[in-house]
Amino acid sequence: MINFIKNFRKDEDGAVTVDWVVLTAAVVGLAIAAYGAIQSSTETVLTDTGTAVDGASAWLETDDGT
Repeated sequence: MINFIKNFRKDEDGAVTVDWVVLTAAVVGLAIAAYGAIQSSTETVLTDTGTAVDGASAWLETDDGT
Protein backbone atom coordinates (compact mmCIF):
# COMPACT_ATOMS: atom_id res chain seq x y z
CA MET A 1 0.00 0.00 0.00
CA ILE A 2 2.87 2.38 0.78
CA ASN A 3 4.40 1.72 -2.65
CA PHE A 4 1.07 2.52 -4.31
CA ILE A 5 0.88 5.89 -2.53
CA LYS A 6 4.50 6.73 -3.42
CA ASN A 7 3.93 5.85 -7.07
CA PHE A 8 0.70 7.83 -7.11
CA ARG A 9 2.46 10.94 -5.81
CA LYS A 10 5.25 10.61 -8.39
CA ASP A 11 2.92 10.05 -11.35
CA GLU A 12 2.59 13.28 -13.37
CA ASP A 13 0.40 12.10 -16.25
CA GLY A 14 -2.64 13.84 -14.79
CA ALA A 15 -0.75 17.10 -14.41
CA VAL A 16 0.08 17.14 -18.11
CA THR A 17 -3.58 16.57 -18.94
CA VAL A 18 -4.60 19.47 -16.71
CA ASP A 19 -2.02 21.68 -18.43
CA TRP A 20 -3.45 20.85 -21.85
CA VAL A 21 -7.02 21.48 -20.68
CA VAL A 22 -6.06 24.89 -19.28
CA LEU A 23 -4.13 25.77 -22.43
CA THR A 24 -7.04 24.75 -24.66
CA ALA A 25 -9.49 26.77 -22.54
CA ALA A 26 -7.22 29.82 -22.84
CA VAL A 27 -7.04 29.49 -26.63
CA VAL A 28 -10.82 29.14 -26.89
CA GLY A 29 -11.30 32.17 -24.63
CA LEU A 30 -8.95 34.26 -26.76
CA ALA A 31 -10.73 33.15 -29.93
CA ILE A 32 -14.09 34.22 -28.50
CA ALA A 33 -12.66 37.59 -27.47
CA ALA A 34 -11.12 38.11 -30.91
CA TYR A 35 -14.40 37.19 -32.60
CA GLY A 36 -16.22 39.79 -30.53
CA ALA A 37 -13.69 42.46 -31.42
CA ILE A 38 -13.69 41.62 -35.12
CA GLN A 39 -17.46 41.22 -35.48
CA SER A 40 -18.37 44.90 -35.05
CA SER A 41 -15.67 46.06 -37.48
CA THR A 42 -16.70 43.46 -40.02
CA GLU A 43 -20.34 44.57 -39.88
CA THR A 44 -19.27 48.16 -40.55
CA VAL A 45 -17.09 47.16 -43.51
CA LEU A 46 -19.84 45.00 -45.00
CA THR A 47 -22.40 47.78 -44.65
CA ASP A 48 -20.09 50.32 -46.29
CA THR A 49 -19.27 47.87 -49.09
CA GLY A 50 -22.95 47.18 -49.72
CA THR A 51 -23.67 50.89 -49.88
CA ALA A 52 -20.82 51.41 -52.35
CA VAL A 53 -22.02 48.54 -54.56
CA ASP A 54 -25.57 49.89 -54.55
CA GLY A 55 -24.27 53.33 -55.49
CA ALA A 56 -22.16 51.89 -58.30
CA SER A 57 -25.10 49.87 -59.60
CA ALA A 58 -27.30 52.96 -59.64
CA TRP A 59 -24.56 54.94 -61.42
CA LEU A 60 -24.12 52.21 -64.08
CA GLU A 61 -27.87 52.07 -64.71
CA THR A 62 -28.00 55.83 -65.41
CA ASP A 63 -24.77 55.90 -67.47
CA ASP A 64 -25.12 55.65 -71.24
CA GLY A 65 -21.93 53.56 -71.43
CA THR A 66 -19.67 56.18 -73.04
